[in-house]
Formats: sequence, structure tokens, C-alpha cells
Amino acid sequence: MRRAYTYISLERKNPQMIELTDVSKTYRTGVNALRNINLTIRDGEFCFIVGKSGSGKSTLVRLLTKELDTDSGSILVNDTDLGKLRRSQVPAYRRRLGVVFQDFRLLEDRTVYENIAFAQLIIGKSDAEIFENVTKILSLTGLSSKADSYPRQLSGGEQQRTAIARALVNRPEILIADEPTGNLDHENAEEIMKLLERINDQGTTVIVITHDREMVSRMNRRTVSMSMGEIIADTSEDLLYDEEKNDWTDDWEEDWDEDKDTEEEVDWLDDDFEDDTDSISIESSADAPTYSKKKTARGLKGAHRPHHKSGKEDTR
Repeated sequence: MRRAYTYISLERKNPQMIELTDVSKTYRTGVNALRNINLTIRDGEFCFIVGKSGSGKSTLVRLLTKELDTDSGSILVNDTDLGKLRRSQVPAYRRRLGVVFQDFRLLEDRTVYENIAFAQLIIGKSDAEIFENVTKILSLTGLSSKADSYPRQLSGGEQQRTAIARALVNRPEILIADEPTGNLDHENAEEIMKLLERINDQGTTVIVITHDREMVSRMNRRTVSMSMGEIIADTSEDLLYDEEKNDWTDDWEEDWDEDKDTEEEVDWLDDDFEDDTDSISIESSADAPTYSKKKTARGLKGAHRPHHKSGKEDTR
């Protein structure tokens, strides 16, 4: 009988996972992207951050991922003061985050298994650990039967689940999903949101950046609404579309479908993959299972699937 896999994220230091205090950010173009933002997201919380183009959502993500620095104010993530991080410490900090993008950002010439395994390579996991962890995450995300498939062979929903699996395999403290359903049809979008809820139910802090007002209205989750760089509503109890309590939603709904978020996207993920590949190595001994070790510029092709010495795949 197959045992269900329970995802357990890393130990938390602080019940307040994210704390932004008086955070402001102005771009060199003069655009005031964020204005005195104060926001606390608790450990284990599921939080939507919503708003139309230019509201500051993407800038907030870029600050949390340390792609940008604040002009003023402070950001604490699980007691780590982002303003005090040295440049050399940023890659290690980013690996404490799981980030999922609208466009999936999968390695097209790698299988589902290899895409997920690559995240473990970066942090120096052994081949045996990679096999165990990736196998568990494949089960959690419903991708076990797709392990040997390439992205081009997957549906949009399966590609997004692969991206989520890659973000989860290193047991992040926080999962940030930036428009995770933007390229999906209704059925696949529902599946992705159910998966994110299941991940959250098992203890991971989940932040979803979205334009999908229908999805937000269906889910009874905390919603932080932004406009022109400010938080204009923060509710976990009031209905987002309660006209008596939230008159501002009328304007927000008018423009939501018309605008695309024009702020720069987060692009550090691929850079980190490229920077770290040269330092990756795999060791084996005469008594250990053999592993494929073919290395390429973007990862290890066919790596980390344990094989018996006869060459047959381990089916444990």
C-alpha cells in the first residue's frame, strides 16, 4: 500500500513570517512604486495580493526576493533583515523562497524529474537525497506518471505543477506564486489553486499575486489590495465585493481586465541557476548506486535517477 506523502517545510523562527515597516521604493524614472507600506504576513498564512497594473504588486515581490532594495523602511523575513544582507548572502536567502511564475520557466530540454532535481543540485544535495525528495514531490503534485516527460509534452496545468514542484522541493519557508493561473484555463487554474491550498494546509506560507478577481472572490482567504503603491484594503473576513464595506472595488474591477502588469518581472531565478552550475559535482563510490553524470551548461542531463549496477532503474 502506497503511503501518502506529507510535505513539511522548514522550522520557523518567528510567528510573523514577513514584516514590512514603512517601506518605500521609487524607481530612477521617478515612479513611486511603493509608499510607506506596512504589512505583516503570519507564518502559515495564505494571502492574496491583488491590484491593477502599476499598483506595486510586482515591486513588492522584487523586494521580497531581494532583486531590489528599499529606499526606506525595513523588511524582515523569518527574522532575517533583508536590508542587512550582504551581496554574497543573497543566493542563500533566495533558496529559502519558492517562487512560481506565470510563464513556468521550465528547462525545455529536461524532463519533469530533471527540472525538479536541478533545484536540489544547486544546494548540493546528494544523488540519493535528490532521488528521495524529487520522488516525494512528484507524488505530492500528482506528477509521478509524468516524471520522464518533457515540458512540450505537458498540458499547461502540468507545466505549472512542475514549476510548483521545483519551487517546493527545497522545502521553502515561503512560496510566492506570481500570477500562477494567468496562462491556464478555468479547470487547470482550479487544480493549481487547490494544490496551493493543500501546500498551505501543511504549513507553508503562501503568497499569491493575481489579477484573477473571480478566483479571489471564490476563496475565503486574506486579501491585500494595492493601488498606486499603497495598501488600500487588507481583509480576511469582509467579502472583497461587499459594496457597503469596499466601495473602492468598483474602480478596481473596471480596470483589472484592461491592464497588464507593466512592472519588470523577477528574473533572478535563471541567473542563479547559471551561476551555480559550475560548482556542482557528484561523487559516487564502488558500493553506491551508479548515477548518470553528464553535465551541461544548464544542468545535468539525465542525472540523479538512481540505477542498479545492472543499469536497470530503481523502482523502489
